[in-house]
Amino acid sequence: MDGGMSTTGTTAETSSGSWEDVQDLPPSAKLVAKVLEHEDRLTQSELAEETLLSPRTVRYAVSRLEEVDAVESRFSFADARKRIYILKLD
Repeated sequence: MDGGMSTTGTTAETSSGSWEDVQDLPPSAKLVAKVLEHEDRLTQSELAEETLLSPRTVRYAVSRLEEVDAVESRFSFADARKRIYILKLD
């Protein structure tokens, strides 16, 4: 009676995003996602080098990708000041 039928999609939110989620993002975020698709795991500075985008644009793209659960970040074991980004898309 409480109308709780809208909770059926919650399991998809806890896993990973999809390419459909990335479609509405800015071109820089799409480019970063494509580079991560081919390069597996990169730092922000490596992403800037690979995409030829400015570090600021890469930071924005990564944050947008994190919002749609398309990437995950981990601390780098080689340099704890850096984060490594990994694509999570299906």
